[in-house]
Amino acid sequence: MGPSAFAQTAADEPAAQSQPTSAAKPAAKPAAKPAQAAAPAKRTLYAPSRSLARQATVARARAMSTEMADTLVPRYKVDASGELVPDIRAAAAIIYDPTTNQVLWEENSQTPRSIASITKVMTAVVFLENDPDLSQQVTVARSDVYAASTTFLRSNDRVTTDDLMHLLLIASDNAAARALARVSPQGSAGFIDRMNQKALELGLENTHYADPSGLLSDNISSAYDMARLIAYASADERISSVMRLQEYTVHAAWREITFRSTDHLLGREDMDVLAAKTGFISKAGYCLATLLRLPQGGHEIAVVVLGARSNAGRFMETQNLFAWLASHATSVFATQTPLALHQQ
Repeated sequence: MGPSAFAQTAADEPAAQSQPTSAAKPAAKPAAKPAQAAAPAKRTLYAPSRSLARQATVARARAMSTEMADTLVPRYKVDASGELVPDIRAAAAIIYDPTTNQVLWEENSQTPRSIASITKVMTAVVFLENDPDLSQQVTVARSDVYAASTTFLRSNDRVTTDDLMHLLLIASDNAAARALARVSPQGSAGFIDRMNQKALELGLENTHYADPSGLLSDNISSAYDMARLIAYASADERISSVMRLQEYTVHAAWREITFRSTDHLLGREDMDVLAAKTGFISKAGYCLATLLRLPQGGHEIAVVVLGARSNAGRFMETQNLFAWLASHATSVFATQTPLALHQQ
């Protein structure tokens, strides 16, 4: 029984106990006593700690409200070449053209940072590279769900590897990532080694993996590397088709598990999302790697935002960068040269 249910039950008990238990004639009422002055109401003593806690809560709410309102309005600045370019609030970001391998705009894109659950893109790539049987049944282990933070799974659930892939890429389920690594041909430890080998093969020089879920802050990469990885992974329809789903239901023995995508850009008319992965832990901040199709000519571009300060912020930064590039698309893709390159 949850706290709210207990409180409700406890509140109802006195009323139930006050009901008469027999039909016996009630005793005569005692003589009325002289009226007495009502006792003064108790005054709540001032608690400095309580007051400070309230002030801190109000301050956080105001700061978040200000940040969200600020993020809604795109910021720009003039770079060294005189171009008006985005001025982001996130720690790092990039707009990358995977067709020409050109950086169209970037800020701190080569700086290694914790990437949280964007790690799961490589988890999917490595698990699928041996063309596994996605109908294989897997029993979820206690070690998969232990301290998993975000998971829809329970120990002893029976699901397929295809179910685990959907949980991994749509719901960012950490237990699903662990289960996929565990049942892979390499086993859990070997799977992480293979993730790092694959990063080297793809030339992701700033990338290192410590676990398949992204829960560990030692999973690091750069916006540049993640832009290249999301473009590479999206070429596998087994990955990109899952990433485009807004909702999915897994049938696990005695129950159904329905979950929604963590990517709030899916389903919007103004943005054509081809593939995307979110990520968040405290050290990484709010992150998003996405492959988008421009409305003019259907050109594909990767946009990565790392270290945004709020959940809404990562989506708004991505939207603003996409809108900025879309407004410059004619000149950018007519010349096939980078529009703006600046390093801070």
